[in-house]
Amino acid sequence: MPAIALPEIERVTKAALERHGAQPWIAAEVARAVRAAESVGNKICGLYYLESYCVQLQTGRVRGDVAPVVSRPRASAVTVDARFGFAQPAFARGLPQALEAARETGLASLAVGHAHTCTSLGYFTEQIARAGMIGFGLTNATPIVAPPGGKARIIGTNPIAFSAPDGAGGVAMQFDQSTTTVALGKITMAKAAGETIPPGWALDKDGNPTTEPEAALAGSLVSMGGYKGWGLGLMAELLAAGMTGGLASQDVAPLKAPNGPPHDLGQYYLLIDPSVSDSFFDRLNQVAVAVADDEGTRMPGRGKAPMDPVDLAPAVWDQALALAGMG
Repeated sequence: MPAIALPEIERVTKAALERHGAQPWIAAEVARAVRAAESVGNKICGLYYLESYCVQLQTGRVRGDVAPVVSRPRASAVTVDARFGFAQPAFARGLPQALEAARETGLASLAVGHAHTCTSLGYFTEQIARAGMIGFGLTNATPIVAPPGGKARIIGTNPIAFSAPDGAGGVAMQFDQSTTTVALGKITMAKAAGETIPPGWALDKDGNPTTEPEAALAGSLVSMGGYKGWGLGLMAELLAAGMTGGLASQDVAPLKAPNGPPHDLGQYYLLIDPSVSDSFFDRLNQVAVAVADDEGTRMPGRGKAPMDPVDLAPAVWDQALALAGMG
């Protein structure tokens, strides 16, 4: 496998996006997110998505030439209309005002609407934490999850992410997970590799457990923890769609299909200023010490050192170079 430096991954990604119609500043924001995903081994949200981004730029499913519109309808509420463009530049344009609102009021929301898929939700809440705020985020996706005991696909994998600052410009805790037992991308990757999937990940169209990716994609994914995960997925659905003007999962077309309507998804974030309480960092430290003292355990998100360079499958890197016109 070729070992590729992170700056090179970012450079090639940006070049590929620009070549397919994205403005330079927009391509730069998306490339930064791809680099971050690859640095922690998050293959699903890294170069794996680059071909889809490029194809959809050309077919119009995502616009690479629009400036997001930021507004602040309430003192603690910031909204961004992504205008059917990428989520990353829309978030980047809205974050400064959301941070300002959180510092002023102690708690602020950032609602990004009419956006392309954001891929890694934790990428965004981490930025909130590094700016000194507690970050909580939710989004929705194409319908692939049925209610426990049902067969009809109602909601998406609907991820949630949470990031806590350490008080020194870093991140003390972070998790980013789908509200299903597994992310949809792992099913599609298993299908592409001709592999089966573990029991408990999915059901077929008749509601029976399956280990076949093809049957899972025709059926539904299982919510983590049954009703508990289903409830979290519903919360993500109502906030991500209802508070941003984005589509409900039932109306979202398959995310990687080359043609079709824009994703029109919403991402909803809460920014909490920990300085409102004089106890937050004391309690955070107390819990972190207790976790560290238990051998073999760690706080979520800790101990994950970024890789540089990154080992990439030859086909993945060759495809990225070809998309950038460098192959």
